[in-house]
This record gives sequence, structure tokens and C-alpha cells, in this order.
Amino acid sequence: MLVEDLSQIIPSHDLGNPLVLQTPGPSKRLGPCEMGTLQTTGTVFDIARYSTHDGPGIRTTVFFKGCPLDCWWCHNPEGQSPQPQLVYRADRCIRCLSCFKVCPNQAIALTDGNLVTLSDKCQLSGDCVRACKSGAREIAGKRITVVDLMEQIEKDTVFYDESGGGVTFSGGEPLMQPIFLQTLLRVCKERKIHTALETCGFVDSGTLLTTCPYVDVYLYDLKVVDNEKHQRFTSAPNKVILENLDQLSRSHDRIIIRFPLIPGVNDDEDVSQVGEFVSSLGSVKEVDILPYHKLGIEKYTRLGMRYRMAGIEPLPSEEVGKIADRLRSYGLKVKVGG
Repeated sequence: MLVEDLSQIIPSHDLGNPLVLQTPGPSKRLGPCEMGTLQTTGTVFDIARYSTHDGPGIRTTVFFKGCPLDCWWCHNPEGQSPQPQLVYRADRCIRCLSCFKVCPNQAIALTDGNLVTLSDKCQLSGDCVRACKSGAREIAGKRITVVDLMEQIEKDTVFYDESGGGVTFSGGEPLMQPIFLQTLLRVCKERKIHTALETCGFVDSGTLLTTCPYVDVYLYDLKVVDNEKHQRFTSAPNKVILENLDQLSRSHDRIIIRFPLIPGVNDDEDVSQVGEFVSSLGSVKEVDILPYHKLGIEKYTRLGMRYRMAGIEPLPSEEVGKIADRLRSYGLKVKVGG
């Protein structure tokens, strides 16, 4: 199984009701808000406030760590691994050697005047981050409780109310942390905060469908319909993704397809395949085209990761417009951008 299945942890008859949690002494029936006070935790790598690209209105976007796919063009590589990672910004480093001196594991080496992190020795103690005077080092990914995260989300409720916005759970893949996500969704629903969930769809169907009562809008990524091509560029087949989208469309009436438009990958016959498939789902009518960009390339360098789309240029706006028109020919409502 790709992710932890909620139905194996919580009996199906309890998924839509307050949870019965085992605590010392007699069992106690707790609602979602009380469950949050038990310090349910998850791992996130960013919390972006005042976002206008991740669902309707002004939103707070919470980026979960961990993703089951390995997309060549991913612009959030820090969201791929479920574990925290060291980020090193060489352009900010002033070579003060503070990090070198404090590292308890001798994981930083001075080579030809450059500081090199030895990944096999680094234990992410955080000492180098705290010692860095120029902000060249940071750790992507931190544990946070539902209580603390909700406190940050609720700071902007006035903007949600005025703009029709809310909170968007993105990533990475939020459904890789199902208990944390489900708790957050339930608390948001109880507090009348609009919720959007962005998912790649490569998850257990039961885990996905248990979120339906608590999600106002799904942002469902659909990259390629052809299975062989999907496997090549994401390291995973897409049979589960297509089946989950079909099932979700039968259970939820607000789904927006997000189509990352990648030159040389899905900008040819794939457009027609996407149009045909999405239009066959009776309740799904909206597609957001997300044109390829280079804004995430530097992140790979900072993480010590290889970027596999080097040399690829974004499509001209007129080409993107033509592709949008092709999708509209299938009776879909198409927008360029999230």
C-alpha cells in the first residue's frame, strides 16, 4: 500500500463520527477539536500566507512533506522526501566557519575553500543552522502539531471571509500523512474554514475518499494519461491515479484538474488525451493549466539534487493559449494558472 490507510486505523463506521481514542483510564469520546489538543503532529516544509494561486480567494497554503511521485519538473523538490533535509544557499555563505566548528558529527568539510556537507554523516542536529550568521543554512521540514498549525491558519480568517478563501493543503502529497491531514480537515470543517486539497492521486482509494466530507474543493493533478509515459517521467504508473479520479468524481462535485504543461512531455497528443478523459467525467468541468517554469531549479542545487529538465524552455504564451483552446473544445472551463 502506498500510504497509510485511514480505514485500517479507524473503523469505517467511525470515520464520519467523533473518534473514540484510547487514553489512560476509561476511554473518552473526543470531537475533532479536542483531538487536536492531543498534539497530533505532521511534517510540513512551508506555510504560505496570502496565496491567490491555490484555490478560490485569499488562502493559507500548507505544504506537506513527502510525495510518492518523482516528477522530473517538480518545482518543490523539498517536498519529495518525507524526512527533513538540509538546505544550503552557497550564495549567502560568508565562509565564517561557524557551522564547521559546531557540527557535532563532523559532517561539514572544508574543501578548496568551499564548505561541503557530508550527507552520510549529517544527522540534522540543526547546530549549523543556528550558528550560521548569514542565513545560508536551514532545514526544510519541521514537525508541527494540529494546535499550532491551526493557530497560524486562523490568523487570516478575516481575509478568508472577505475573499471567499480558506486553507489549502498541498505538498508534496498531503495524503501521505492521512491522520494529520484528516484531523486538520475535521477541525477546519468544524470552524467553518473553507478547505482545498491538492493531490497527485497516487494514493490508496479508501484514504482519498474518507476526506470527501471535509474537503470543499479538490485540486487534482493530472499530468499524463499514457501509462508508459507517466511511468517514465514520474517513476510511477497512473492506473491508480485515473481510477481514483473517476471514483472521486462520483463522490464529490467540486474538482479542479491541474494540468502541468511540460514542453516535450505532455504538450502534444497528450493534450487531447487529457481533454477526452476529463470530459468523460460528468461532474468535472474545470482545468487549470500550470505552464512549466524554471523558478524551482535553484532549489535542487541547494538540496544537492539533480535537475533533469535542464535546457528545457517554457512554452511561449501563444502556444499555451492554443493548448487552452484545444482543451476548451472538449467543453471544459479552462484557465491558465492556478
